[in-house]
Amino acid sequence: MWQSYVNGLLVAFGLIMAIGTQNAFVLAQSLRREHHLPVAALCVTCDALLVAAGVFGLATVLTQSPMLLAVARWGGAAFLIWYGAQALRRACSKQSLQQGEGQTVRSLRAVMLSALAVTLLNPHVYLDTVLLIGSLGAQQTEPGAYVVGAASASLLWFFTLALGAAWLAPWLARPSTWRILDLLVAVMMFSVALQLISAA
Repeated sequence: MWQSYVNGLLVAFGLIMAIGTQNAFVLAQSLRREHHLPVAALCVTCDALLVAAGVFGLATVLTQSPMLLAVARWGGAAFLIWYGAQALRRACSKQSLQQGEGQTVRSLRAVMLSALAVTLLNPHVYLDTVLLIGSLGAQQTEPGAYVVGAASASLLWFFTLALGAAWLAPWLARPSTWRILDLLVAVMMFSVALQLISAA
């Protein structure tokens, strides 16, 4: 059982720690201190459910359905381009320079919906979390322990990222930092969308 748990923990850590759209979103929310802990909890929950789905059968379904993979790819690319454009607009506008009282705080509902979109409309979450992690988990002697291990990695990573970035926020709350952050998020979104389109 412990071997399956450790395998899930290490495999998930290896993939989650790579800079991606989900990490960029959690980082941005944490630096803004804008509902960052609920966002981290949502990401952990989604990852755990997707890994479990992949381990217990969804990975097999996706590999046998090119149409589902194509819908995920093109829909995800469209969303990533839109989200990247929003980040680029913030980086190029005066609004991105406003801090404190001038900064518009979004509602919890709006932030959570954005977090869901970043997580579930990103095809990489299905390719990595469901297909790769799920396929490996299906081969374990204790697939349930593997899922718990992967969920543990997600829990540790996202809450460390959320709490660490929020703690550093006072030192990073300079206008130039926000503009650079939004610019990096935009580049990240556009590059992932380009990879998806070129792979089609």
